[in-house]
Amino acid sequence: MSDIKKYIVNGYYPTIGIECHVQLKTKTKLFASVSNEAREAAQNTLVSHICFGLPGALPVLNEKAVTLAAKAAFALGTEPQTYSKFDRKHYFYPDLPKGYQISQFEEPIILGGEITIYLENGDRKVINITRAHMEEDAGKSTHPAGRDYSLVDLNRAGTPLLEIVSEPEIHSAEEAKAYAKELWLRMKYAGVSDVDLYHGNMRFDVNVSVSKDPSKLGIRSETKNLNSFRSVERAVEYEIKRQIELLESGGEVVQETRGWLDDFQKTVSQRTKENAHDYRYFPDPDLPPIILSKEYVETIRSSMGALPQEWRESLEEKGLATQTIEELLLAEVEFDELHFLDVFTAIDDEKRAKNFANWVLNIFVPRQRDKADIVCDVERMKSIEAAVYALLSGGKLSSNAAKELLEILATEEKLPTDIEQFAEEKGLIQMNDSGELEKIVDEVIESNPKPVEDVRNGEMKAIGFLVGQVMQKSQGKANPAEAKKLLQSKLS
Repeated sequence: MSDIKKYIVNGYYPTIGIECHVQLKTKTKLFASVSNEAREAAQNTLVSHICFGLPGALPVLNEKAVTLAAKAAFALGTEPQTYSKFDRKHYFYPDLPKGYQISQFEEPIILGGEITIYLENGDRKVINITRAHMEEDAGKSTHPAGRDYSLVDLNRAGTPLLEIVSEPEIHSAEEAKAYAKELWLRMKYAGVSDVDLYHGNMRFDVNVSVSKDPSKLGIRSETKNLNSFRSVERAVEYEIKRQIELLESGGEVVQETRGWLDDFQKTVSQRTKENAHDYRYFPDPDLPPIILSKEYVETIRSSMGALPQEWRESLEEKGLATQTIEELLLAEVEFDELHFLDVFTAIDDEKRAKNFANWVLNIFVPRQRDKADIVCDVERMKSIEAAVYALLSGGKLSSNAAKELLEILATEEKLPTDIEQFAEEKGLIQMNDSGELEKIVDEVIESNPKPVEDVRNGEMKAIGFLVGQVMQKSQGKANPAEAKKLLQSKLS
């Protein structure tokens, strides 16, 4: 009961379920050998007789889409069904030429599964998955401003999708956002989709209802095609507030499809929501069932790389903070060709792991965002990290010099054979001659009588100024810790 109480909003218990459409990363469409790269193509150029739904056109299933759907099953904590089939989902819309969509209804390729979500306060919660099924996307309708007609582009028609349906176990906007983010991470790490939210590779539909009785669901609304974590969160917040205000004023919530207006931060009604029987599902007679052998399923299982949870556990063992780990996971998704996380496998020291995490988030990621063209190779990055850290921990590089060296090495076409010698040639190695350092310290003491007197009178803040003078005089090559120690010795 205590868990329920924390979700109550003005006496009402919100319940949220999320349907997510994931665009599968295939070269061609789900049932036609037409390019799936419709983003830059002119309207209605990536089409075929199948996309237009011409009489006699027969679909042929894309094998790669089945492989990616099977991978998604493992990413969701389950495995693909060995038997699944396609059905026809009937409805009318101008960008659906056949008058039906090929989908999976009775026998989807994925049943069950779960997502563990991570909340900002450190809490974790398991959200169960109802099912996930393959289906083709429809085309796209556009409505030119000021015109009395609409235009249809069928480039997107037939794009392979996986629709993932959660159980209604989400009870706040924060949980909805966390679920969307974790699902996005898993689909990316599993190689199922490019997960480009801006271009619609993943789209979220949120079903929201509120009820004064936590044991009963209220009438739900469905807000469709949300393409950011922020819009998922805001749409849920808005719908909870709207429905409560409507019920409190004596009105009734109707089951309907709503759209999200990001500019106005509100949802608007689009159409009444259909139920399953309205679609008149029946098995597609042109497509045989999908039957997966145990050998095929095991092959897919063995091909799976590390998923976000595995990386979390590995990085936690290396002593990294939760926030740092989440930032690294997001950086890996943003720049997966850099393989930052793979470098950590060669690091077994906590201090060194934290140091590399700092380099990734404050040096490599910003430079890559600035199109610095970092040379991408795991073994190369491991070599750079090991060499620079050895120089830093050995006192041969200052932190600033290490950063400068990393920025140079990361974009060098060919890695130098001797990185220490390379750093020496670039003037980055710290001063190792104690006699030379002592000479500079003496000069600084002589030319700064006031701070020197302050230090001798016990005002130790002035020592920082003197260290800065030593660093300036040595052009940054002095070891600041050694300079401070020498100053304190001479002025004590």
